[in-house]
Amino acid sequence: MNRKERRAAGKQRDASSKNAPAFGSTGVSIGGLAAEASRFYAMRRFNEAQEICRQLLAREPGHVQSLNLLGLMAQAAGDHRAAAKMFTKAIASDEVNAACHYNAGNSYQALGNRSKAAAHFSKALALGMDAKAVGFILQSPTVTTYAGRIASKWPLPVTSVELFGSEGVAPLANDLFLRCAMETTTLASMQLEVLFGYARAELLRLASEPDQDDVDDDIVAFACALARQCFINEYVYAQTGAESEGAGALRDRLLQDLASGAAIMPLTLAVIAAYVPLHALPDADALLRRDWPATVAGLLGLQLREPREEIEERGAIATLTPIRNDISVEVMRQYEENPYPRWTVNPLTAFAADRAQGRTVATADQRAERDILIAGCGTGSHAIQIAQVYPNARLLAVDISMTSLAYARRKTRELGLRNIEYAQADILELASIDRSFDSIESVGVLHHLADPLAGWRVLVSLLRPGGTMRIGLYSDLARRVIVEARDRIAARNYRATAGDIRRCRQDIFREADKWKPLIGAKDFYSMSGCRDLLFNVMEHRLTIPAIAAFLNEHGLSFEGFEPFDDPAVLDRFRKQFQGTADETNLDQWHRFEVDHPETFWDMYVFMAGKDAR
Repeated sequence: MNRKERRAAGKQRDASSKNAPAFGSTGVSIGGLAAEASRFYAMRRFNEAQEICRQLLAREPGHVQSLNLLGLMAQAAGDHRAAAKMFTKAIASDEVNAACHYNAGNSYQALGNRSKAAAHFSKALALGMDAKAVGFILQSPTVTTYAGRIASKWPLPVTSVELFGSEGVAPLANDLFLRCAMETTTLASMQLEVLFGYARAELLRLASEPDQDDVDDDIVAFACALARQCFINEYVYAQTGAESEGAGALRDRLLQDLASGAAIMPLTLAVIAAYVPLHALPDADALLRRDWPATVAGLLGLQLREPREEIEERGAIATLTPIRNDISVEVMRQYEENPYPRWTVNPLTAFAADRAQGRTVATADQRAERDILIAGCGTGSHAIQIAQVYPNARLLAVDISMTSLAYARRKTRELGLRNIEYAQADILELASIDRSFDSIESVGVLHHLADPLAGWRVLVSLLRPGGTMRIGLYSDLARRVIVEARDRIAARNYRATAGDIRRCRQDIFREADKWKPLIGAKDFYSMSGCRDLLFNVMEHRLTIPAIAAFLNEHGLSFEGFEPFDDPAVLDRFRKQFQGTADETNLDQWHRFEVDHPETFWDMYVFMAGKDAR
């Protein structure tokens, strides 16, 4: 078909779609109409899309998709008042719709209502948009411009004047979604990390000047957001020697002013907090007795109040088993220093809200009373998600790190959950607790034991007949790049210290093309994550045949891998074993992985069942 024929065919399709039954036909389902409206919107045929949306709203006044589309089209026309009105109606119908909150935030920012904009952006991030935040931020014209300037000289540095010009960081500071995202979650992006590193140095220069009276409130708010981002990622960003010296001098000045009772400028405090955690400063609690702008007060809550609360939580955590194994002691030391993962957003916020409002109903399985063991709960995200899905379950969540457990307890208390018991224990010693469980989950833990299979055997002994296990183990095939990186780290004598981890990461950034899997991994963008990924004191990697042998030896049935993020994986699997594909056949999965070694990059995560007899 040539270009002329394609054009004619396109016109014919357009003509037929104008006469499609979506227009004015009550016989078309709401879902069909909504799909048609979205199709016209994507084609930027707004008149047709608006007409269908109005038809939908006549049939269902609270139809969220129609209200959202009308809002987006009003935004495109520059009518942000009308857009905000539509998004508000959509949110009234579905208060946990992240996209509607994000869209409302954009319109309120355009209208100059910055407090409402920030509230909606924060809500969108809390409802799941944190996972997509980097993509949205990298589409920002301001960020794109700065990233281009950095890339034009990479890997050579740019000067502050070359990067920011006469405007400084003001354009970044005025981006409310960027600020809210920096406050909320780790922004895992090499481009953003490098940009934020330059922004931090520029803020340090501003804070080191004698006169800060004319510093814009947005600059202070941006500095606070950057300090929160640095705290969340545990100060993983590299810094030059001049920066370290300047930050140290600013810190000394703050300590003198704190001791003497002199005034402390908000920008000064925020910039110091972007280089070192405030709770680590001597007499830092005195900061809480001063009056601060709301943005600084929020920063103090994160960097002072919450760490103090976690120290108090430690006293309430029981110790179930001794920790005697030499490797276990080393692993414990690692996660005491760098509790992992440092998560911030409850991934089931929308789920919990829907269930609380009766919009979704728990299944009989989810309502059942059961005993669940989370073996290696880390900082609690895993246990908290299970507790929300199974509200009547009794959870025992154990970990080797008391620091991780304290973080988990604080987050659990914040969410008002009461069905989790936290305790310190070594999986290798758990047979001594004289308890059994209907379900056991251990994801990303066994491969850090001295003997993963010995630990797994202990867990099998605690599982009741008919019970299920959810297990996550590293793949030997998928982690070849990790092995190569660990060999490189050993050859260059990098240690698991903050300074060496920062230097190692910069080496990897400079060879970005060679290390794409690492640079694309979220764990690479926090100190604890990078240490867990590349500097772990113990890491075993297994194969599917080894897993199959263990399951057979212990009478466990393989019930399938967890759904893959990329649905194409299953399509490829079924195509490879056309007509005979069996998703519970580990021999087939092994053959598939040999051909597609990147399949289990994160890890093997699967369910196994124990015979009911």
